[in-house]
Amino acid sequence: MDRLESMAVFVRAVDLGSFAAAAAALDLSGPMVGKHVRFLEERLGMRLLNRTTRRQNLTEFGRAYYDRCRLVLAEAEAADQLAADQLSQPRGKLRVTMPAHFGRHCVTPVLLKLARQYPMLELDLSLSDRFADLAEDGYDLAIRTGDLEDRAGVIARRVASQDMIVCAAPSYLKIQGEPRRIEDLANHHAIVYRRLGQAVQPWLFPREGQPAQEIMPGGRLRLDDLDAIADASAEGMGLAWLPWWLVRERIRAGALVELLPNQPRYLYDCHALWLQTPHLPLKVRLAVDALAAALPKRMA
Repeated sequence: MDRLESMAVFVRAVDLGSFAAAAAALDLSGPMVGKHVRFLEERLGMRLLNRTTRRQNLTEFGRAYYDRCRLVLAEAEAADQLAADQLSQPRGKLRVTMPAHFGRHCVTPVLLKLARQYPMLELDLSLSDRFADLAEDGYDLAIRTGDLEDRAGVIARRVASQDMIVCAAPSYLKIQGEPRRIEDLANHHAIVYRRLGQAVQPWLFPREGQPAQEIMPGGRLRLDDLDAIADASAEGMGLAWLPWWLVRERIRAGALVELLPNQPRYLYDCHALWLQTPHLPLKVRLAVDALAAALPKRMA
């Protein structure tokens, strides 16, 4: 059996927690996964995993060997990628995870254009507001909006910024009046974005030389879809704090009105993240460069 292939199967079995999960991910049979692991154990003369009918655990040696295997596989991938880079043609599967709404409207069109440009490139895109783990979930690239956690081994590059504005329908303003200052927002109904399992986030307004001013919106409508919030606001249900790129056509059509136009807009940064590696694969580098070039124009 091929030693590198067996290492890759072993690593995936450890990452996913079972032979069955590894078999499904690698399109192998369960017995074949076990065969790869036994091949390594027989070659090494050491047990890598302690397995029962319900669980598996790495042995002490297995843990050390697993860490080494990950390094070896990363170096092998980087070595292979050198040849691909020489061909100047990205190829293979590019797995990207991104927020559902931002991904559908802004990121996906850029990546589809890249795929049309390079016919050997495959796209595997996940549009979900769940924060996937690059290493555990096997993604090449993650797109994130807002503040980032400082995580070791992860590289981040800002690719765009979202201008956030407050808006409302003319029908709402006719009845409730138009807020003239940030402080006036407290007297209005808000339509609030709330991601599942998270607290409502404040609306932010930049202040020169100071932290952003935070306004906690109050209202009876809480939605986890930005388009639905824009639609509800256009129906006269209240104020909304949304990215400019999302509501610009509604504003130009007169369905929504931008409020507090003299107030500087808060900028939500958008980042591309990838795992630190000795050699960044061409497909990832080209994708990040394409996003950095195209997203600011799409969001202007």
